[in-house]
Amino acid sequence: MLFILSAVLLIIILWAVFFFELSRTAGAISLIIASFAAAFVSLWSLILGIPLILMSLIVLIEPLRMALISKPAYKILANAMPTMSSTEREALDSGTSWWEKELFMGAPDWKKFDAYPYPQLSAEEQSFIDNEVEQLCAMLNEWDIHHKHKDLSPEAWQFIKDNGFLGLVIPKEYGGREFSSFAQSRVMSKIASRSLTAAVSCMVPNSLGPGELLLHYGTEAQKDRYLPGLAKGTEIPCFGLTSPEAGSDAGAIPDTGVVCYGNFEGQQVLGLNMNFSKRWITLAPIATVIGLAFKLYDPDGLLGDKNKTEYGITCALLPASHDGVITGPRHNPGSPFMNGTVEGKDVFIPLDWIIGGIQNAGKGWRMLMECLAVGRGISLPALSTSSGEMAYLNVGAFAKVRQQFKISVGNFEGVQEASSDIASDAYMLEAFRYLVTCGLNQGGKPAVMTAMAKYYATETMRKIVNHGMDIVGGRAVQLGPRNFLALNYQAIPVSITVEGANILSRSLMIFGQGSMRCHPYLFEELQLLQAEDKDTALKSFNDMLFKHLGYTFNRTARALAYAFSGGSSDASERADEFSLPYYKKINRFSADFALTADMCLGLLAGDIKRKEMLSGRLADIHSYLFIATAILKYYEQGKRSDAEQNHAQLALDKALHNVQEAFYGLFENFPIPMASGLIKLICFPFGRAVSKPTDQLKRDAAEYMMQDNAFRQELKKHVYYTTDPHEVCGRMENAFLQLLQIEPIWNKFKKAESKGQFKGLTFEEHLADALAQSFISQPEAEQLTAYNIQRYDSMLTDIFDMQLLHELELSNPHLPPAPSAEIQQHTDDEPEAFLRY
Repeated sequence: MLFILSAVLLIIILWAVFFFELSRTAGAISLIIASFAAAFVSLWSLILGIPLILMSLIVLIEPLRMALISKPAYKILANAMPTMSSTEREALDSGTSWWEKELFMGAPDWKKFDAYPYPQLSAEEQSFIDNEVEQLCAMLNEWDIHHKHKDLSPEAWQFIKDNGFLGLVIPKEYGGREFSSFAQSRVMSKIASRSLTAAVSCMVPNSLGPGELLLHYGTEAQKDRYLPGLAKGTEIPCFGLTSPEAGSDAGAIPDTGVVCYGNFEGQQVLGLNMNFSKRWITLAPIATVIGLAFKLYDPDGLLGDKNKTEYGITCALLPASHDGVITGPRHNPGSPFMNGTVEGKDVFIPLDWIIGGIQNAGKGWRMLMECLAVGRGISLPALSTSSGEMAYLNVGAFAKVRQQFKISVGNFEGVQEASSDIASDAYMLEAFRYLVTCGLNQGGKPAVMTAMAKYYATETMRKIVNHGMDIVGGRAVQLGPRNFLALNYQAIPVSITVEGANILSRSLMIFGQGSMRCHPYLFEELQLLQAEDKDTALKSFNDMLFKHLGYTFNRTARALAYAFSGGSSDASERADEFSLPYYKKINRFSADFALTADMCLGLLAGDIKRKEMLSGRLADIHSYLFIATAILKYYEQGKRSDAEQNHAQLALDKALHNVQEAFYGLFENFPIPMASGLIKLICFPFGRAVSKPTDQLKRDAAEYMMQDNAFRQELKKHVYYTTDPHEVCGRMENAFLQLLQIEPIWNKFKKAESKGQFKGLTFEEHLADALAQSFISQPEAEQLTAYNIQRYDSMLTDIFDMQLLHELELSNPHLPPAPSAEIQQHTDDEPEAFLRY
């Protein structure tokens, strides 16, 4: 019994040393004293005490520590780590870190979280959205753009150029608007709610492109030359990165620039002979200025270093009109935004066309990785958020208005399972947007956070739109100007594949780059392991290794403690009774993640990048923790209405359940079962800690989605909102709002109608009899009539001539014109002209 008591005492002291992060000396002395004290209680305690004493002495005595631990560890790890290429090193070292680092390290600082200023629009930004963006949206018709013109109208293009839509990121000193990241996201979302084609066309100049590269890396002469034109729209930019044989693996681009002398403007100058063939370049067919990524070679040492012949990826800026540059025909990416090729053979350019000048030769990969942040963190998530918002509004309205078996389809539990996902995911996307743009507004380029934003926003969009297609059915399948879902559905692959394919982002980038940018010691250790001066590196490694071990043991102690307590109560100052339990779970899972990540990195070393299923699960854990904190912050900044709380709860329950299941999937598939079993026992000694969202929670979310709730009203501010019954989205919204106004009367009438209470066969005859019976009043009859007309109209799908010749003419101009090929136009007094779904 005394042995058990002394053993428990030693374990508690060992746990306390690590949990409270005592210094190396204090911890070792504490363990030595405790071990001797335990020996006085029971000599059997020496079974545990002697190993603790020996371990403490090794830690305290540096020569022992170096000989027995640090030196062998350095040798083993140095041999296990694969050599990094310069491209990999630049990719891992690029960008900054932000809140995602706190979550990675297992002890999030909620005071820091509270201090982040929540994004708000300035008066100028709000005015631009309310006026210029609203005017542009009113000019756009996505059906015409997509199926007729295959381009924006000349008037829309001119409006975009004249009003600074292509220069949102450019400083005012160059004529740009210099908007915040949050404002850029809101602008792109609102445009996308009306036309994805227009949104992509405006997005690219404000994302990865010459503008942003020039801002951060260009010479003053380059900025003065190009930025004013880019801001005013007199210059249209594109950036050529991908090639036929190099998509996500941009480091494999075959395009080259060889240093040589050549003729430029009548003079022999030092420059580059370039050969390139680029594909899938947005805005290339209409671009006036082209950014190019290529590999720079100097075989003759003309740049001054005879020993350096290969400089690596470099970026340059060329006028599209430059001799030898060919911007070719368009691709057809599904959505008809301008996308095409850029080619050149033996094109000579001067060296000062390299972005940032010759000193940036070979630095292109780092430049590109850092500048990807805008496209990944702002533009594509903005498009995804817009799709989620429009699905919430339109599918929610449809689910309310559309009836089957005499009830709204949104009341069927099978539909509610899908619509509740739309509701909670739309809430998550808006919350995600706020936190990500907050991080970007703070300065720097958080590469891991923006990779999370790109992957999880676009994947969530895919799920939302697919759910919408399931619910709306034939109304969403039949193409035409009335269809509010199909074009979003067709555009999904664009967002999934651009700016880094999603499979690559999840399986390689998020955790691979995250472990380097977010772990407190890993990147520096890796540098030391690959240093040429091994003796000097070993001395630094000796100290860092024990800091790393202290960090790992602390997270172990935290994980074990939180498994019993449910998590730390540390939380945001804004936390309330609803949100506090979620903070505890996030604290717990964050500590579990830090421990699990260290296990994977320590045992798999360089093999982790080949274990893409495991690294994908680690990416899921990290990302969903970040998403959960975004949801909490968004909820706390909102009105905290019942609807918002329901949406937040469902989104949080889903996110944290995803975290838990990713842990279990990793433990079950880890190649060293003994290690993963031990970590699983520490993190989840009592089994799974969170449950799936309940059916009742989903039912409530689906019900809220069919109401004009507080969150729905908030979404209307973020999109091009209209109730015009002749507009693609206004048609359904108009019917929905009418139904909400007369719902008690409509339900009363339909219930009586279903019981056979009225004479006649048609709605009109039933209504006349109800009026004759004084079942309803004359004003009520008028309301029911008006709603029924709008309801019926909102359900109709488009019809065309039998041969669809008008559509075929657009794709094949050689077909003879047919006089009957006009699309039939619908008016409110001709509902019979349309097919009914």
